[in-house]
Amino acid sequence: MFCSSTIQANTHSLQNKWKYNENHEILIRGYLLTRCFFPNSLTFLQVYCAAGLLSKNLKIKMYRTIILPVVLYGCETWSLTLREERRLRMFENRVLRRVFGPKREEVTGEWRKLHNEELNDLYSLPNIMRVVKSRRMRWAGHVARMGED
Repeated sequence: MFCSSTIQANTHSLQNKWKYNENHEILIRGYLLTRCFFPNSLTFLQVYCAAGLLSKNLKIKMYRTIILPVVLYGCETWSLTLREERRLRMFENRVLRRVFGPKREEVTGEWRKLHNEELNDLYSLPNIMRVVKSRRMRWAGHVARMGED
């Protein structure tokens, strides 16, 4: 199952349930991408990110080039509430936890999930909210340079 076909097929039915507005677009994108990346059945991304077949650098490149552009399409015009910002950060942390995998405690030898601070240290690139803010600033520059025609 490919991610974009799932999004195209399900967006119409989800938009019929809710009256469309900007906040629902973010909710729909998050819902569909979560279903695409973390469904009950195994998908391409889930298999290759969970398996040790790909390096972490390649998994991060896949996240940056496949998943992030779909999530952030049109983000320049969004007006995000704190709740929506938190949802975007939660989605990113969820994907990064899948990419980096669990951590083994040195003392007890038990496996555990990575904490948010550890994810921030491991993922040296800007987080999803910094990307949104930089895209907004870039878009504002384009709008400021536009003629009044």
